[in-house]
Amino acid sequence: MAITGIHLLLTYQCNSTCDHCFVYSCPDAKGVMRISDVREILSEAQRAGNVEWIFFEGGEPFLYYQTMLWGLRAARDCGFKRGIVTNAYWATSVEDAKEWLGPISEVGLSSLSISDDAYHCGENEENLAKYARAAATQMGLPAGTITIEDPKVYLKEIEWKGRPVVEGKVQFKGRAVEKLAAGLPTRPWTEFVKCVDEDFSRQSRVHVDPFGYVHVCQGITIGNMKQTPLSRLLVDFQPETHPICGPLLRGGPAGLVREYGVEHAEGYVEECHLCYSARLRLRTRFPEVLAPDQMYGIF
Repeated sequence: MAITGIHLLLTYQCNSTCDHCFVYSCPDAKGVMRISDVREILSEAQRAGNVEWIFFEGGEPFLYYQTMLWGLRAARDCGFKRGIVTNAYWATSVEDAKEWLGPISEVGLSSLSISDDAYHCGENEENLAKYARAAATQMGLPAGTITIEDPKVYLKEIEWKGRPVVEGKVQFKGRAVEKLAAGLPTRPWTEFVKCVDEDFSRQSRVHVDPFGYVHVCQGITIGNMKQTPLSRLLVDFQPETHPICGPLLRGGPAGLVREYGVEHAEGYVEECHLCYSARLRLRTRFPEVLAPDQMYGIF
């Protein structure tokens, strides 16, 4: 598996509890990486040989600012490109945002992705993301925004046989299923014959969480680096024989349902919705693959 990007879920904690969050982040979530964890991941990334990018995300990585900053410096020293994904809760003004971004600018950054949508900032709330982006732009940091659209709006505007929304769509897994799926238009489960968000046969990035799980899609793991070295997990991954990735490659979420005879409804909003619902029912059968509990709303 020629992995070029490793995304560190530095923490599952977040100052927000967004309805669309597919990793169930919230203020009370457990799981935080230590500097020693980051050091080991970077060492294994060098050993893997193909890794170019290291991203720090969560949860909200700025909650553990010093650990993130240490990781950015270490990733720079290892020769990796570096990125951050944040909700910009810390950007209470452009001036304040510059103070937060100053040490990061000194280290250097290749990508700063800032969440800017109604899930993170209501219509009547101060838009901190705009302060963060303005500060980053003034400091010469490459900043962009992530905007998640309201599915109640875009799903009504889509003709199912036309071009689907890709950019800005909600992925219906995790809390998004619990909070946003009800009342939305559905399609027959038999139509979801391909995973449209991941191609496990050409996997280019993984997420590593604070518990050591290595995810090829959030909630689908290929092992735990606290038990097996990360570089070895990447080398040994065979998607065709993986108990979840294999069926998804052969027949998409519908194939996963058929292969294991999973109980199901007649309709789902989209591919992730069916896949996540099937995985919920398969967790007792594959507890080490469909992990950790955090990804499935169990705290």
